[in-house]
Amino acid sequence: MDEITTTPPARGRSTRQKRAVWAALHSLEDFVSAQELHKILDERGEKVSLATVYRVLQSHQEEGLVDVLRPDDGEAIFRLCEREEHHHHLVCRSCGLTVEFEAPDIEDWAARLAAEQSFSEVRHTLEIFGLCAACAALPHR
Repeated sequence: MDEITTTPPARGRSTRQKRAVWAALHSLEDFVSAQELHKILDERGEKVSLATVYRVLQSHQEEGLVDVLRPDDGEAIFRLCEREEHHHHLVCRSCGLTVEFEAPDIEDWAARLAAEQSFSEVRHTLEIFGLCAACAALPHR
């Protein structure tokens, strides 16, 4: 693997475990739970505890390096951000297709609402769940 895939642009100490989690995330296209990622690492022969996987994913989330979705089943799923700028997601409830989008109107609204209520250091996420065109067209719908 090249340096880009094995070394996250993260703050703090670069450890073997962080590099292993980063490399695994970098090799995946779809969202993955921490438990699924832990299993992938184990299958690759990487010795990384599940607790460490959770800590690294949390750290990457705080640094804006991974997207996090919380589907109806409640288990957070993660993937590397495709966009560096703040963005939101449309997510298909059936197949999991995820489309990233920017929404300047939502950003303006959130800033106004926070200012009106005297909130500072505000962060937000927006995930819109529905059915993609392909899933909506399936006969069982």
